[in-house]
Amino acid sequence: MDLPRPDRPCRIGTRGSPLALAQAHETRDRLMAAFDLEEDAFEIAVIKTTGDRVLDRPLSQIGGKGLFTREIEAALLEGGIDLAVHSMKDMPTLQPDGLVIDALLPREDVRDAFITPQGRTLADLKHGATIGTSSLRRRAQVALRRPDLRIVEFRGNVQTRMAKLRDGVADATFLAMAGLHRLGAAEIPRMPMDPGDMLPAVAQGAIGIERRADDTLMAEMLAAIHDHPTGLQLACERAFLLTLDGSCETPIAGLAELDGDRLAFRGEILRPDGSDVLTVSGEAPTGEGADLGEAMARDLLSRAPAGFFDWRT
Repeated sequence: MDLPRPDRPCRIGTRGSPLALAQAHETRDRLMAAFDLEEDAFEIAVIKTTGDRVLDRPLSQIGGKGLFTREIEAALLEGGIDLAVHSMKDMPTLQPDGLVIDALLPREDVRDAFITPQGRTLADLKHGATIGTSSLRRRAQVALRRPDLRIVEFRGNVQTRMAKLRDGVADATFLAMAGLHRLGAAEIPRMPMDPGDMLPAVAQGAIGIERRADDTLMAEMLAAIHDHPTGLQLACERAFLLTLDGSCETPIAGLAELDGDRLAFRGEILRPDGSDVLTVSGEAPTGEGADLGEAMARDLLSRAPAGFFDWRT
């Protein structure tokens, strides 16, 4: 195997936020450890995406999840980088021709974190308080549970959102527990949301590494750091999302959990205003996760009342 070296490094593409860089560094460090390589055998290439540049509008209004990946994937296809590191919850269910994601790092905490300066819970918020979030899923889940709360658009990285809280733009917000852990942000007061109360986004907490389909060296290297249990979970969750035709315009949540040789799945789809929710659950052998995810989605679609999806047209 002709491994990367300082005069011919492996170039890892990523967004430039502190969290994205932490994920790229984790990927690099795992490859270094797996192949006994020095840090100078790798380069971190920061690529600014449309989703990073346009912060004044909801994602659903400017193109959905692909806004965080298109420029990075273009660089990968053109050979400017060798690998791309992504938060899997931001990834479309289908990759461009010529690219694959077949390596996942061990999944972090899947839960949402409820954030207020005073460390209160969602139930503690006063009537009419303001929640800031850019996630359509979180908007719908909050509206379902607390229709009295006011929800405002709240985009940006962790540091930007915390600054908005301090400035009084909102009384509370949500972040991912996984991101807080990866940033080592112990100073941020958070209340983990039990998945039974607030089901997370599909693939939340998982990092995926994308490569060119014909790059056999990267395929061999990534196989050494791929986390099989995370792969089993995401095969189920992303099949669920794909079958529902999920996008940033669709409030969908789903979580697959391993229990020995079985995979248990819970999923839900909501109206954006939180006025209705459909839930589903099931289990299957671990090797049948994709079939389970698809079956769960088809179950929801078959039970949806007339007009449930009218808002998507």
